[in-house]
Amino acid sequence: MKHRRIPRRRAAVAGAGIAALVVAGVTFQSANASEPTDSAQPKTLSAPAAGKLASLLGQNLGTDAAGTYYDAETRSLVVNVLDEAAAQVVEEAGAEARLVENSLAELRSARSTLRQEATIPGTAWVTDPTTNKVVVTADRTVSDTEWAQLTDVVRALGGTAGLQRTKGEFKPFVAGGDAITDGSGRCSLGFNVVKGNEPYFLTAGHCTQSITTWSDSSGKEIGQNETSKFPGDDFGLVKYTAEVDHPSEVNLYDGSAQAISGAAEATVGMEVTRSGSTTQVHSGKVTGLDATVNYGNGDVVDGLIQTDVCAEPGDSGGSLFSGDKAVGLTSGGSGDCTAGGETFFQPVTEALTATGTRIG
Repeated sequence: MKHRRIPRRRAAVAGAGIAALVVAGVTFQSANASEPTDSAQPKTLSAPAAGKLASLLGQNLGTDAAGTYYDAETRSLVVNVLDEAAAQVVEEAGAEARLVENSLAELRSARSTLRQEATIPGTAWVTDPTTNKVVVTADRTVSDTEWAQLTDVVRALGGTAGLQRTKGEFKPFVAGGDAITDGSGRCSLGFNVVKGNEPYFLTAGHCTQSITTWSDSSGKEIGQNETSKFPGDDFGLVKYTAEVDHPSEVNLYDGSAQAISGAAEATVGMEVTRSGSTTQVHSGKVTGLDATVNYGNGDVVDGLIQTDVCAEPGDSGGSLFSGDKAVGLTSGGSGDCTAGGETFFQPVTEALTATGTRIG
């Protein structure tokens, strides 16, 4: 099913009684859209507020919603829709409406085809709301024969998908926050959490898959695994077994720390910061949601947050946050903090729900 393209529309400020609407898509920038046709401006929103509005809008729009992203420059929420009626709802809620051709159902169908026909180690794909396509990325390990296979699959998907290369190699960052180790390998602590009034911490699942008893950088044993999820997801829950301080904060590696008061869903365009024990603190933006990554060892992880924040081995499990809100746990990616690349994160909200924990 295809939809008529019409110009991007600017939203008017929402009234108090506007009902909810939502999002399902992901990231990037201006596809199938022209310059605005009127001077009305959307609401000025923080990234967390934009994420909440997007979720509410999705509930009202249903199948007429085709993804959202946050425009950090204008501090506004952009919502892809399929018809004029949905655009009107978006504008009345204080967001910017943009009519696009591909529905979320069509994009999900493209992802399903990729899963069946293009699950090749060294590839990743993410739904990109700014291009209204599924963007497929192949790393340097993908052979010419595999590249030809990807090209054929993407070409057959028509206007719902695009293909690109990255110079790096997709891999879990095994080697935010403080270093945790068992003496043979090192990862990073993500966030301190609470379960049944007992202290725990979250880290990456590919870390807890290979290490069961954890020590801090001094060698003191501090915790043992309770839950480990990898592949599919990438989170692990560790219970503190030692009397140590476990504040709800992230090490900023400058003598200070960022207090963490809760968790937030990622939004495309959200400004985020990552802390990890190898490369310490780096910042950037969320560039995609619901990413699928085929790591070079054959492990596939779904539902990840994609960013342009750099990371390296040993940063795995570390904290991704926006202000005082926990957002993600470092999973893996390509490149490093010299050349750059893509980095993927396990959403914290999913890990909290699955483990029955909360930010303490």
